[in-house]
Amino acid sequence: MRQRFASGGWVLTGLFAVALMLPARPAESQFTSYPHDSRNVLEGSWQSCREIDGRYSERVYDHVVNGAGQFEVHLGPRNEFAIFRGVQDQHRDHASADNLLAPYRVVMDGGRAKQRWEIPSLSLAFTATLAGGSRADCESWFILLEPLPKTTH
Repeated sequence: MRQRFASGGWVLTGLFAVALMLPARPAESQFTSYPHDSRNVLEGSWQSCREIDGRYSERVYDHVVNGAGQFEVHLGPRNEFAIFRGVQDQHRDHASADNLLAPYRVVMDGGRAKQRWEIPSLSLAFTATLAGGSRADCESWFILLEPLPKTTH
């Protein structure tokens, strides 16, 4: 006859102990594309989460046309955004005068935030809107990088 355990509590304790021994994975910056209009350069959901070291994640999108880097879009950390002409490997300071977005931080107002920048030199408009689902360790944003409407003369 097999012996039965009085309770399954030891299973939960064992699983918890194993979970504590697993290495912590850093939070990954996530961008999910939601192409609504094929003319848009970048459109979707961006999430900046706190990493193990306490800093928030950032992602850089390089816009390359025919092998030549036109510009880079910096998403994060948190509520920071930047667009720079050209593409380079070294990280650029968002507070730099080279950042085409000013101000580069989106201001929160009562748990809401939205900023739209027009960049005539690139014929683009960039909009960042705080999305639902944001929490203390992650901020979620809806991102739209679209062409400026063409003016007729």
